Amino acid sequence: MKPEKTRSKLFNRRAALLVGGQMALLGGLGARLYYLQVVESERYKMLAEENRINFRLLPPPRGFITDRKGDYLAINIQNYRLVLVPEQANNADGVEATLLKLSRLIDLSEHDVKRVLRETSRRRAFVPITVRENLSWEEVSRLGVNTPELPGVNIDVGQTRHYPYGPNMAHVIGYVAAVSEKELAASDDPLLELPGFRIGKNGIEKEYDLALRGSAGTSQVEVNALGRVIRELRRQEGQPGHEVRLTLDMRLQDFIGERLKQEKAASVVVMDVHTGAILALVSIPSYDPNAFSEGLRTEEWRELVNNPYHPLTNKAIAGQYSPGSVFKMAVALAALEHGIGRDHSVFCPGHMQLGDRRFHCWKRWGHGKMDMVSAIEESCDVWFYDVARRIGVDRIAEMAKRFGMGEPTGIDLSGERGGLIPTRAWKRATLGQPWHQGESLVIGIGQGYVLTTPLQLAVSTARMVNGGKAVRPHLALHDIDGATIQERRPDPFPDVGVPKSHLAIIREAMDKVVNGDKGTARASKLRDTDVTMGGKTGTAQVRRITQAERDAGMRDDDEIAWRLRDHALFAGYAPAHDPRYVVSVIVEHGGGGSSAAAPIARDVLEEVLRIEGQAVSDAGGQDGSGSGAAAAPVRTEGAG
Repeated sequence: MKPEKTRSKLFNRRAALLVGGQMALLGGLGARLYYLQVVESERYKMLAEENRINFRLLPPPRGFITDRKGDYLAINIQNYRLVLVPEQANNADGVEATLLKLSRLIDLSEHDVKRVLRETSRRRAFVPITVRENLSWEEVSRLGVNTPELPGVNIDVGQTRHYPYGPNMAHVIGYVAAVSEKELAASDDPLLELPGFRIGKNGIEKEYDLALRGSAGTSQVEVNALGRVIRELRRQEGQPGHEVRLTLDMRLQDFIGERLKQEKAASVVVMDVHTGAILALVSIPSYDPNAFSEGLRTEEWRELVNNPYHPLTNKAIAGQYSPGSVFKMAVALAALEHGIGRDHSVFCPGHMQLGDRRFHCWKRWGHGKMDMVSAIEESCDVWFYDVARRIGVDRIAEMAKRFGMGEPTGIDLSGERGGLIPTRAWKRATLGQPWHQGESLVIGIGQGYVLTTPLQLAVSTARMVNGGKAVRPHLALHDIDGATIQERRPDPFPDVGVPKSHLAIIREAMDKVVNGDKGTARASKLRDTDVTMGGKTGTAQVRRITQAERDAGMRDDDEIAWRLRDHALFAGYAPAHDPRYVVSVIVEHGGGGSSAAAPIARDVLEEVLRIEGQAVSDAGGQDGSGSGAAAAPVRTEGAG
């Protein structure tokens, strides 16, 4: 019996240990469950909610851009998009078969098909894929009728940017496009991560992108374990972007665009001489910004890039040209500052000899005896050769920079270039060569290394006729800092440091350019108006004229290849007695400033005066930032 009792006790002990272990295990499990279900219940409830509910950003409507009168220059329009849910298509005919059916109804490129198939392999089957955007109403209707035969195909309605004035405003407004990887890495704005979100890439769209962008809205949606949206629980729309109003007058912009249609490449800038408000800024040829907003095809981009007239370049702020005789006012002011008076007399026989080199005047037989005013009026090169030789390039450069040449003006547009005003130090540092006196003579007539933009010529002329105030150009009617917009403060502009008496001499000479008996722009006086204008013609050579050509006589422009013709320039202002508007005109390879640029400036000024007169009549003469332009004289004799 002893062995049996021993086995019984051993069994009971083991059973007790087993039961005790089980109870301890159950107690531990119970404690853990209590901890998870009671103590940590709030935490896991929140995690479960986050797993069930997703928050998604909603892109806000982009702010509009308008001109000074409120005309819309950039708006948002409905964008009908064709989307495909691969899961639903696969349950029927398959994605490839569905795309084949779609290609029979609407235009689908091979690139579109490959992109959709590529995205299908990368994304979850229930995530919609955009097949094509910007469907026409006819295409939407055609797809709608065939929807029963197209499983997984839906029409989605969104917004896309639209530019009502197309190419005529492209260089000012710019365009929007998809966010690049570089832009995404440089920003912490979550909006940029949204599929299809577009930001400003050029022009005002880029300059004031933050103000136009707005703030995101949110959508609270319920999803299942796979991430599929079950329903939307709550939606809060974002704040639309600010409206950005410009100083431009679309009526004037349109007029100039139409006036320049006959030119291959040209630019016009119109500005208020006192405020710096840009009233028109035109560069041709141009491009259609809607093509960028909707998505530019490869062949379209290649055509723009290879266009010999450079439609992608905003010539008004990035085209750099020798200013020709328009530069002579800065040279004359430098001469006045360094002791050469208005009565300084030089005889012009048609050339000037310096060593073994002859520097020609545009007027082959010469102008005879010239002083400062007559030299500007008739654009005598020899007088300015003499003055440039006396004062030197560094003094000329210092004066030119005071009037805004040789550096960016600071206009609120990206892509502005600064031009070039050379000095002795610049040539030594850049080319490793000393300055030669003959180069100073060439600089004296605005040729050689000197480069300016049409905007710089408008700014420099404005500073000369507004009393010597260093006005700076701007396009936005309000002050805009990031996403903040406020009324523009009328801060006074600094003085350029030139005596009023010197500026009066220059204005007198520029008045005679148009209204004098021998003025180079006398053929372009304003018509049917009591108002007069002042200005200066200019003609900039793009090649060296050989002595053989001079001996044979200058050929007409029609006999010279377009790219070998001179650039035509004009800068002017009006009214002459009380300047308010300034205009600069550059016609690439247009020939003489008097024959090509000045007539355009005259027509522009007449339109400005018409618009301004209408504004005074309609609004009792109170016009916020000025809506006019300055006119320009025409040179009848030659290269000016």
